[in-house]
Amino acid sequence: MDPDTEVQSFFRQEDDKEDDKEDDEEEKKKWKRPSSSYGSMKSDSDDMEEEDEEEGEYEEVEYKDEVAEACPPPCPLAPPDFPSPQGTGLQIIRSESPETLYTMTTQLTKPPGAVVIETRSSDLEGCSEADDEEEDMDEILVNHSPEPPELVEVDDTMQTDENSQLGRLHPEQDLPHIFKSIQDTVTDLTKEELFKFKMGIYQWQSSTSSITMTHVMEGDILDFVDRLIEILGVDRSLMHTISALESINKKEAAEALRNKCKRALYRYHLKQYLIRKHHVIREGVVRAGKQNLLDTIYVEPQISTCGYGGVDPTHELRLHSPSPLQVPSSDTFVSLNDLFRLQKEGGSPVRTVMTTGIPGIGMSVSVGKFSLDWAEQRANKDLQFVIKLSFRMFWLLRNKNPPPMMSVMEVIENHHPECKDMKYLEEDGCKFLIIMDCFDCYQTSLDWENAPVVNDNNTQTHPDVMIVNIIRGTLLRGARVWILGRRAAVSQIPSKFIDLVTEIQGFSDDMKDDFLKKRFSDPELSAKIVAHYKRLPTLAMLARQPFVCWMVATVFERCFRYQGYGVHPPRLTPFYVSILIVQTNRRLQFYCGKAENELKWFDEDRNMLKKIGKMAFKMLERNTSVFFEEDVQECDLKLMEVTVFSGLCAELPTAASDGRRTYCFIHLTFQEFMAALYVFTMFRTESKNILESAGVHMPKIFASKDQAKSAAALVHCALMRTLNSPLGHYDMFLRFLCGILSPDCHHNQLSRFLYHYNAPKLGGLDEVRQLLEQTIQNVEGNNRDRLENLKECLREMTQEDE
Repeated sequence: MDPDTEVQSFFRQEDDKEDDKEDDEEEKKKWKRPSSSYGSMKSDSDDMEEEDEEEGEYEEVEYKDEVAEACPPPCPLAPPDFPSPQGTGLQIIRSESPETLYTMTTQLTKPPGAVVIETRSSDLEGCSEADDEEEDMDEILVNHSPEPPELVEVDDTMQTDENSQLGRLHPEQDLPHIFKSIQDTVTDLTKEELFKFKMGIYQWQSSTSSITMTHVMEGDILDFVDRLIEILGVDRSLMHTISALESINKKEAAEALRNKCKRALYRYHLKQYLIRKHHVIREGVVRAGKQNLLDTIYVEPQISTCGYGGVDPTHELRLHSPSPLQVPSSDTFVSLNDLFRLQKEGGSPVRTVMTTGIPGIGMSVSVGKFSLDWAEQRANKDLQFVIKLSFRMFWLLRNKNPPPMMSVMEVIENHHPECKDMKYLEEDGCKFLIIMDCFDCYQTSLDWENAPVVNDNNTQTHPDVMIVNIIRGTLLRGARVWILGRRAAVSQIPSKFIDLVTEIQGFSDDMKDDFLKKRFSDPELSAKIVAHYKRLPTLAMLARQPFVCWMVATVFERCFRYQGYGVHPPRLTPFYVSILIVQTNRRLQFYCGKAENELKWFDEDRNMLKKIGKMAFKMLERNTSVFFEEDVQECDLKLMEVTVFSGLCAELPTAASDGRRTYCFIHLTFQEFMAALYVFTMFRTESKNILESAGVHMPKIFASKDQAKSAAALVHCALMRTLNSPLGHYDMFLRFLCGILSPDCHHNQLSRFLYHYNAPKLGGLDEVRQLLEQTIQNVEGNNRDRLENLKECLREMTQEDE
């Protein structure tokens, strides 16, 4: 029988039954029989079923939730193949007999001989206030000690997910409640409305065999809802049910179902927002067909509860840093998804967590991974809502003229329109998280002591006052708050408002390799890249930053396309030039509000980099790796421009002996690079050899005026400083200077940014090459490390990569 004939036959049968009222009532009762899979309600024959419980059977339910956006009619959906659906992971084993029993703890049906799996016992038994308080006390955090905060011990009364993560969904967001709400709503439909409802669902699924006409025509409504949830999952089933009800003009029923499951719908919309935002990771310039999924390439960096600034003290040539830098021990590391599962010294729950790190260490990506894990229910399921309120959004709001007076609820609704009238945030038992990242984008000081206290979420106020009160805890009192930003920016927040300070330390050696291997489907290519970057010890050290690791992958993937590449070790200087360019463009985009197609460097941008380089050169001459505010002012710079916006420096948490705040470059080698860039810029743009001013004796060959201003004279002065200083003091400076002299760096990379594109190439490089070769011959065998560095200097300047 074809589908059309089958449908007509069905209508004829239904018309015949309309004449008999008693039959209609019996059919109504049949639809109201208890749930066969998810229902938490009892049938009319519950007492009889409980007596025959030994003959019943348990049903095994396997959970693996997947979130996908609801598809409005009549757009067809593409669910996974049945009976092993990949979309939801919900597989239901129905009893062949219509007489099924349920357990007192799970209220799930049980076939004879089935194994009992206690997965939802506490959800369906109901949670008392005392139970909620005990659970909250079990999910608490610890800080302020050299040892890492202790994780909550898992006891038998608490449930864990497949990743051993504590936490369970709120009963109103969980499967039994949603199933029962859908069942109650659909059961009230007439036979004709029910048929139209089923046909609407069938049309959405017509492109697959997941829901067939047999499912529409046969079986009761509970079997149909079972099938719907198996295929679409809990969230999409709810959305499709609401859409289907509206399509058959049952708007009141749809609204009633929406009100019953409003908490779950809020969570669904927040999940969809976070998935859209973080599912695909955006790295550098977006290329068609080259988008990477965050889950595929993500490697979790080391996060420490004991921060020392996050700057790596290791150096290729120096045994000891000029200013000792501390690093946290491995026993202080904590997992990203455990940040809100630690406890403070007193055992009370942590409310506010601050995370810092040097530029490029992966704070934004870690926020994305945390959000994605929550949205896809892999971790922190006990957080009912995760709401992202970026400081960049607050800053744009503040810069409106005049700044609008808004309440925090209006800000949330403006950012998440689907969460209008979200009253749950004011409930005492509602556990939710507010993520406030990019604190350094909020480019103004906040009055932490004198800002008025606002304790009503619906009170309109200035953005400055709103931020202060959120962090104080007077607004959104039940929220956990996660603040992220660079230390030089977030250090203005009083410590009394912060419960836990964490610091992202970046990748270990194994994590670097894992990151590079995950990015490429070709194992041979990934093996080449891993081996190639390790040929440069300094690059291997700097790759501790995920940003540099990404740059290694991007650059070498392109280079290995050329035949013969990889014979020689890579050059180091082009990587530092690229880091400088990317970080400066990020400053223009994130802090100056420039669009991607407007990232043009102006004279003030070039002058700022020149002044930072001048400060780095002075630090190199003083043999120090830290600087203070007066050093910044001495070079006519602004502190925030250097320590936050430039992306080249970081603040150290340890103050100087006189109490001054201390700062340093993101790595000692970057200080040496900026010093070399300053020396070269002065030579290129102003024809000045600032190294000559130190009284270095110039040989007769440079006696003429033209020779004294040549590149060879500049390198000669740098060589004299290097050879007359302890190993490591000027050696990397000399290597970077020679690297910048390479036409590939100063003409191809820098000319579009620091210099005009049509600027002529630098001459006299043959003399520089001869000078380096002669120097190498003269120091042959005297100092192996210095000799190797001189050879690297020559290679940095002369090697031509494909």
